[in-house]
Amino acid sequence: MKKLIFPLGIFLLGLNACSVKKEVSTSQVAFPSFSAEAHRGGRGLVPENTVLAMRDAMTYPAVTTLEMDTHITKDGKVVVTHDDYLSPGFMLTPDGKEIPSADAKKYNVFQMNYNELKTFDIGTKFHKDFPQQKKIKTYIPLLADLIDSVQTEIKTKNKKQYFYNIETKCSAKGDGVSNPTPAVFVKLLMDVIKSKKIEPYVVVQSFDKRTIQIINKEYPNVKTSFLVSNKKSYEENIADLGYKPFIISPAYKMVDATFIKKAHADGVKVIPWTVNTAEEIAKLKALGIDGIITDYTNLL
Repeated sequence: MKKLIFPLGIFLLGLNACSVKKEVSTSQVAFPSFSAEAHRGGRGLVPENTVLAMRDAMTYPAVTTLEMDTHITKDGKVVVTHDDYLSPGFMLTPDGKEIPSADAKKYNVFQMNYNELKTFDIGTKFHKDFPQQKKIKTYIPLLADLIDSVQTEIKTKNKKQYFYNIETKCSAKGDGVSNPTPAVFVKLLMDVIKSKKIEPYVVVQSFDKRTIQIINKEYPNVKTSFLVSNKKSYEENIADLGYKPFIISPAYKMVDATFIKKAHADGVKVIPWTVNTAEEIAKLKALGIDGIITDYTNLL
C-alpha cells in the first residue's frame, strides 16, 4: 500500500502544478514592442470613449492598445468617459437637446447614478474639432461592459489580445466633488479589472500620481504610466512620482532625444500623447519612442 500512496501523491502534486501554470501572470505577457494606441478609442473617427470606438479601433491592424478614461459614478460604477461633467461640446440630453454651457456643472458624473448617465447621447452632436468623426447615437459605457465587448470581439473573430491603457480621471482638488479618494477609485477600478481577468494586459495611467502610487504599492504586477505635461525634466518628474513606472507618457512636445535616452537608461518606456499628424508621428518614431497615442487610428 505504501508504494501506491507515494506515486499518487506525486501525481496530485503534478496536477496542481499544471493548474498553476495555466494562470497568466503579468511577467509572462510581452508588452508590444511599439504600443500603437487609439486615444479614447480613436476619437478623430468615432465618438470618444465608447464601445463603438474601441471596436472600430480594432479594425486597424497596427493598433495594439485601446486607450480610455475612467470616472466613478454616484452609485460606485466605473464608467468610461473623460470629463468631470457631461460636456456641452459633444453631448446631448436624453431628448436630443443641447446642454447649455451655463448648466454643464449640473451634470457632474460623480454626482449622477449610472442609469441616468447612460440616457445621455455622446455620439450624434457634431464635434467641431473632429469633423471626420462618424455620427452615431451612443452612450457612456460601464468599463465592465466595454471590456466584455472587446474580449468577445477578440474571441469570436480570432483577433489578437489588445492591451488596455486605462486612465484614472481624478485630482486632489476633485476629491469628494468630482471623484472619490484615490484609494476608493483604485479599489473600484481594480475590482473590475480583476473580475474580467485582464490584469496582464492593463496599464493604469494618470496625471494624479496618487492613484498610480497606490497601484505600484498594492498591485505591483500591474503596469503603470505617469502622464505629464509640464516644463520639468525627466528626472524631476520621476523624483516627483517617487518610483520608476513602466511608462512615462509626456505631452509630445516635451519629448526629445535626451528625454528618451534618460528614460531608457532607467528601463522606462516613453509613449507620448496626443500626436495627430503623420509628420509628427514619423519624427517621434525616429527619436526612438516606444509607442504613440493618437486620435487618428488611420495614421498608425
